[in-house]
Order: sequence, then structure tokens, then C-alpha cells
Amino acid sequence: MATKKNNQPNSTKDINYYKKKFWRFFVYFLLGILAFFLFASWGLFGSMPSFEDLENPDSNLATEIISSDGVVIGKYFKTNRSQLKYSDLPKSLVEALVATEDARFYEHSGIDGRGTLRAVFTLGTNGGASTLTQQLAKQLFHGEGSKFLPFRIVQKIKEWIIAIRLERQYTKNEILAMYCNVYDFGNYSVGVSSAAQTYFSKDPKDLTMDESAILVGMFKNSGLYNPVRNPQGVKNRRNVVLGQMEKAKMISTAEKERLQALPIALKFKLESHREGTATYFREYLRDYMKKWMAENKKPDGSDYDIYKDGLKIYTTIDSRMQQYAEEAVSAHMKNLQQQFTIEQKNNKNAPFVNITQAETDRIMMQAMKNSTRWAIMKDLDKSEDDIIASFKVKTQMRIFTWKGERDTIMTPLDSIRYYKHFLQSGLMAMEPQTGNIKAWVGGINYKYFQYDHVGQGARQVGSTFKPFVYATAIEELNMSPCDSILDGPFMIHKGRHHVTEDWEPRNSDNRYRGMVTLKQGLANSINTVSAKLIDRVGPEAVVELTHKLGVKTEIPAQPSIALGAVDITVEDMVAAYSTFANQGVYVKPQFLSRIENKSGEVIYEPIPESHDVLNKDIAFAVIKLLQGVTETGSGARLRTQGGGSGDNRWTGYPYMFKNPIAGKTGTTQNQSDGWFMGMVPNLVTGVWVGCEDRSARFKSLTYGQGATAALPVWAYFMKLCYADKNLQISKSEFERPANLSIKVDCYSAPKVKDTTTTEQNTDEFEL
Repeated sequence: MATKKNNQPNSTKDINYYKKKFWRFFVYFLLGILAFFLFASWGLFGSMPSFEDLENPDSNLATEIISSDGVVIGKYFKTNRSQLKYSDLPKSLVEALVATEDARFYEHSGIDGRGTLRAVFTLGTNGGASTLTQQLAKQLFHGEGSKFLPFRIVQKIKEWIIAIRLERQYTKNEILAMYCNVYDFGNYSVGVSSAAQTYFSKDPKDLTMDESAILVGMFKNSGLYNPVRNPQGVKNRRNVVLGQMEKAKMISTAEKERLQALPIALKFKLESHREGTATYFREYLRDYMKKWMAENKKPDGSDYDIYKDGLKIYTTIDSRMQQYAEEAVSAHMKNLQQQFTIEQKNNKNAPFVNITQAETDRIMMQAMKNSTRWAIMKDLDKSEDDIIASFKVKTQMRIFTWKGERDTIMTPLDSIRYYKHFLQSGLMAMEPQTGNIKAWVGGINYKYFQYDHVGQGARQVGSTFKPFVYATAIEELNMSPCDSILDGPFMIHKGRHHVTEDWEPRNSDNRYRGMVTLKQGLANSINTVSAKLIDRVGPEAVVELTHKLGVKTEIPAQPSIALGAVDITVEDMVAAYSTFANQGVYVKPQFLSRIENKSGEVIYEPIPESHDVLNKDIAFAVIKLLQGVTETGSGARLRTQGGGSGDNRWTGYPYMFKNPIAGKTGTTQNQSDGWFMGMVPNLVTGVWVGCEDRSARFKSLTYGQGATAALPVWAYFMKLCYADKNLQISKSEFERPANLSIKVDCYSAPKVKDTTTTEQNTDEFEL
């Protein structure tokens, strides 16, 4: 009988053989993994961030513009991202983020072993394994994951390495803050700070728990869970986040159910360079920063970039006063525009008055050439005829109105004329003792009208120039506000003061009052008095003093400047008047306090500039002259209580100011420009009102004079400022110099009940 062959292997021998095979494979596998990690960390599969990169990741931070009261009033950015510290994050957001994205965040060292094994064995169907630190590494150093598996494996390993390095480099709280700073929430909002402003119009510290849950829900996919486009999806995702918080025992079941029942409540507002507060000032500051960056470099010699370096620009602007200034301009200009529109109804060439068709065509052609449409078509090599023809083709557009933006159809040429109808305004308020600019309004709406009527636009100042003439006379001729001068017919003959023909100024009402004091002369803006004073001191002396007061405009040494035939910016006028309020010391307007880099180090701090112009006695004498304007002159409306049929001309009237106010109105060029310069001891404010083109204007003084066009803006602004007690705007007397050598108390002003005083109009005396 044949013996059956035993085919079973020797058990012990075979087991040992396979054991050796397994351990050899396991060791090689571990060595391979280790080598793979080493090669990846050495940059064999692409560069890895250095120690310096981890210390200073490229985060493209927006530069913040910060007011003197600590409010961010604007940003410069290409990516709207602001840096937050952990202490700036609300507790509810931190808890929601950890509960939802990485429950063991405080237990692992960058890689969650349990989560990784779970993801491997479930093939990711039961949740991913990326920790918050890994997600931060991905956001900072390689962005979206590759869809090609080998590359994705390499990226994942690099993520692990960077995550471990980040955990060694930073605390857990710092990692959380960094992650909240780099995530893109859509709608040009990167980081929690920007997202909170964009979706809820509030600072992160003010977020409610359900708002925090909404933002945390967006970390999963901000494109899918966008509150604007997908509110229901966002609500569902928010409720998942709240459920995770309950699971982690961060909130109770009752609290979860209450929050889940809430609707999605947004206050959505995109941050824009052309919208928001202090838009004209921000653009002025941007131009300044361009020049500053050209002259100042980083310690390593590289250029600063306001769009990504995360600078903090601390300004002198007070956000509250800026808000009040913008409110005052809007309120009065809306009211005044209605009157302007009514007056222009029967004007076939509206808004232009008393100009030829040729001059109208010139204005319109220049406006076309200054437009964006013209520039774009010129770049496309279109002929001038083709470009002009395109301006006559109707197109759909969105236009500005005082009732809000409106969609309409009109030709671009018609839109130019439409916008020429709008009255513009410029306002600047400044502390005379420090030069700190507190409010800056360059126009009625920056989105539609970019020209800045504070820093850019020099306009004819009219009677607001007269105090410079009076100050020169007091200094040069040792006169006082109480000295008398004859208001009567007067002529400067050809050849005197270089005039080319006889010059005989007239008062606009063709009346002469006989002997008047200087105080009465300025209070009533009497032209002949100003003309006689400049004749006595000479135009050169007035020009010299005006330049010392900070006016940069070139001024002709002609007698007619006494009536205000000079173009000056609002900024320069405020600085000049501030010299009187600051006891004769000129202080250069200051809009910048300091600049810090993203680490909080001060990299620039401007040095204030000042110089003596007048002695204290002369400066105080001018103040007393200007107080006469608001006591009995064209500014007396500030103190009246009503009466008369024209009260609707003064927005916010009655003003009922009882405190000392020095001021001056001005009207020029057939009512093309209306001015009011107003002063209290610690705030000087200048207001200009007029159309973009000087030929677009009111036809009469009823609405066109400075007392009607500009004074109400100042009054409205000051009422709001006085109502805010925290601003501490002075109601005190101007400081009287000790041992005053000039007689200023020449008469007691009668109590003003009401007035319709019209200031002198200077249009017939322009150069």
C-alpha cells in the first residue's frame, strides 16, 4: 500500500520565514515613510517654508486707517484682511470653531492620530482628519489641494510637517487666531474681522453666538455657505455648528434650540474704497502715502505696500465729528439742491447761466475728455469722431440722486449735463492749537463725484479774504477795531498799485453809511472800507501776510484782492483763520498721528510745524472783528429765533447759539461760490458751496450767498457737535491777552431779534 505524501509545510520553519519577510517589509516601509518625510522636509518635493516664513507668513494684510477715537474708518486692500489677536476673538466663535472643526485641538500636536486612523479605515466617509493646524498650514503655504493622487499625497505629508512645525512655533491660541485671520469668507472678505464687518457690520467682539456659528459654518465652504446667496443652506449649516457645541457641552439643549430657531439676520455691506465714511479724506491720505512710500523704505530696503503690509495709519480725524460733518453737508445740500432745481426749470441752458453756446460746448467737450469713457476708447485707438458719437448713444446706467441711486437710460452726454446740475460742498474742521484735522468732507458723494473740494479745489473766496486785509491794517497802521473810516465813494487811479485803469469799487447795495468803525465795516462786509485799507497798506503787504498765514495760492498784488478775487482751498483757509484763534501762531494742518507696521512698531511719526505770524493782541483784535459778523452782520442768523418767510433756506434753523462765535461769510462770481468760516476757541471750520463749473450757479443772492448756501452747513455741524458732550467743543470766550494794547470793546452790540442781512456781493470786481 502506497504511503500518502505529506504536503503540509514545516509550521515552525514557515512561520519564521514569513515573520522575517513581514518585519523586513515593515522596517523598509517605516524607513521609506521616514525618508519620504525627510525628503519632503528638505524640499526635495518642492520648497518648504523656512523658520522665517513660519514666523512671518505672507498674509497680505489690509492697511487700516484709524481715527483719533480708535475707530477703523477705512482700509486699503487688494485682499480685505485685517489681523486679530486671540484676545480680540469672541469666546463663542472660538468654542464653535473648536467644537465643529477640531474637537481634540487642545490635545494633539498638529496631527490627530485617532482622526487620521479613522479617516483611513472609513475612507473619509466618517469625516476628514485634518486638524485646524493642518488647515492653517494648507491656507498659508499651498492653498487648494491637488486632484492628482500622488501630488495630493505629497501635499498631505507637507501639511503634516508644517503643522508640526507650527505647533512648535506658536501657542494654541496663536494658531486659532492665525486661522481666523487667513480664511477667505467670500465677498472680498478675508479673516473674521473683515467677515464680521461685511456680513454683520460689527466688530468681531460684538458678534452674537448665532452670528459666530454662521461664520464658523462658512469655514467648511464659504462659496457654498454664503449667507447672501444661500440663506437656507447657511441656516442648516449654522444649526449643525450649534449641535456640535451642544455635543461638546458648550451650550445647553435649550440654548441650542433657541438659537436654531432664529432667522439669518444679516447687515450686509461690502467694504469699498468709494463708499463709507471719510472717503475724500481716505483718497487724500492714499495720495500722501504713495509719496511717503517713495521716500521711505523698510529696514531691509524693500518697498512698503499699503495694500498688503497691514500698516496701521493713525489719523487725527475724529469719527464722530466726521459723521456729523457728513450729515450736515448731506442735509443742507439736499435741501439746497431742491431750490437750485426749481430755479433752473425755465433755464434752457441749465445749469449754466449767462454764457454763450460756444462756451457751453467748450465745457461739455472738456468734461467728455476728462471722462473714463473717453480714456478707455482712446486706448482702443478710436477716433475722436467715433468717441464723440458714442457719447450720443443712449445706454443703461445707474445715476446718483438725493433719493438714492436710480437705474435709467440716457446718453453719456446727457449724464454729463445731469451731473453738472449738482451743487457741491467742501468742509474741513481743525483744532487751531494743534493743527489736528478733525473732519474732512470733500464733496457730496465720492462714488459719483471724486473731485475733492477741500484739498484739491481752489475757489474764489470773496469776502472771507477781507480779514487778511484788516489784520494787515491793524499791524501796519496800528489801527484798532474801534477806529473809524469813511464809507463813501472811492477810487484808485490808474498807475497806483500797478492798476492798469481806474478802479472804483462799489457796495452792492449802492449805499454809503458815512463814518463806520472797522468792526462795523467787516460785520457788514463793506467793500469800500476794504478797498481803502488795502490802498493804505499796499497789496504787497496783504499778500505777504496771507502767505505767512499758510495760503499757498499765488496771489496777484492788486487792490482788487481786498474783495476776494483770489482762489484758495478750504484747507488753506481753515489753516489761515486758525492762526487768529491760536493767538497769532500758524500751525500746519495735521492729518496723521503715526504709522505702525503690522507688528505694532511705530515706523513714522510726523513733527508738527508752526511759526509766529501775528502778535497775540493783533490776532485777538481780528477775532473781535469777526465776532461782529455773528452779532450784527451777515452771520447773525446763527443767533436768531425765527420769523420771516425765508427760514426754509437755513437747514436745521433755528440754531440759537449763545456762545462766542467768530465768523465770516463770502459770496463771489455772481453767486458761483458761497463760503462760511466759523470759529470757536478750540475748533475752526470752513465750508464752501458751489457747482463744479463756475458758470453753473444761482441767479440771485436769495440762495446763492454764503449766508444761505454755506453758513447752514456750519451751524448744523456745530449743533451736532455740541450735542455730543464727549467732544468737549468749547462754548467759552476766546482767550484775551494779558495787558491787551489794542482797543477792541468799542460798542455793545444790540440784541439781535432777527435779520435778513445780505452780505456784499463781489462779482463786479473780479480781476
